[in-house]
Amino acid sequence: MFLNSWSLALTLVSLIVLVLTAVAVRTAVRVLRFWDPGSDDNRQIRLESETWLASTLVEYGLGFQIVSLALFALAADHFCKVISGAMCATGALNANAFGMPALLIKLAGVFLYGFWIVLHQLDISSESYPLVRVKYAYLLLLLPLLLCDVALQTLYIGHLVPDIITSCCAVVFSAARGEGHNLLATLDQTAVLRAFYASGFVLAAIGLVLRRRRPAFLLWLYAGGWAWFLCLSLVAIIVAISSYIYAMPFHRCPFCILKPEYHYIGFALYATLLLGSFFGMAGALVGPFRGRPGLAPAVERFQKMAVWSSLLLLAIFVAISSYHYLLYRILGGES
Repeated sequence: MFLNSWSLALTLVSLIVLVLTAVAVRTAVRVLRFWDPGSDDNRQIRLESETWLASTLVEYGLGFQIVSLALFALAADHFCKVISGAMCATGALNANAFGMPALLIKLAGVFLYGFWIVLHQLDISSESYPLVRVKYAYLLLLLPLLLCDVALQTLYIGHLVPDIITSCCAVVFSAARGEGHNLLATLDQTAVLRAFYASGFVLAAIGLVLRRRRPAFLLWLYAGGWAWFLCLSLVAIIVAISSYIYAMPFHRCPFCILKPEYHYIGFALYATLLLGSFFGMAGALVGPFRGRPGLAPAVERFQKMAVWSSLLLLAIFVAISSYHYLLYRILGGES
């Protein structure tokens, strides 16, 4: 399957990211060993110039890897056309043991890779570069995750066999009781939707308070609330929201909503949810760096921007999620 155009695109992106990161790893080791902002010797001057190039390469590389999540989802949807029994990305990702783990690693990477980019932007906002050691130590910690990300993706593509028989989403996410496929099938739609809207309301209320003042405990509460809302929203999409989009009560697939016949609404849902969750949690995570030299104003600006962005994305996500549900109710669905 490596000769498939989508496979080639994913592999090319991964190779570019690995090359860019490999160049920066050498710099990371040198920074951790020799970085001395108080020195003006030749090694320090060369190292300062080197960090600018390495940081830019890493920023673009991790950005590409974040975008590869969407590319991976599109590729899986394309693979379903040549795999027996697969009707959407669900079947393609379950065609071997590496598909779903690769997807989960890429989802985690959106947050972990994105936070490195945030650290880099905060670091270059101060003339003293107070986060150089922190961000390069973090880069070395990210390296195993990045290698695992690329390895799982490669193994997934390499083990795809067109004539393998896999399960379609109608089986995996079946709402029928007793089939044992969908662990969420026993959840009540009404209860899940009530929890979804209640959590969104509480999250919005905390965010509105954070617009004026941002104490640390409230930022951490907001971050924890977003982590909960992210998990709950993914459950709600499978249990309730997707079936209203399909206008089919027993079709509960989180991947078919990525298809063109549903106007790619899934990309809007997942993009707003993931970005909103990232900004909602990142505001608290940067708080401990406020005491670094010259970073207090930059951290304050970022936290303000993160709160506003997360609130806006929350509103858009809830509006998109509610559209088909409200339309169904208004046009005379079940009472």
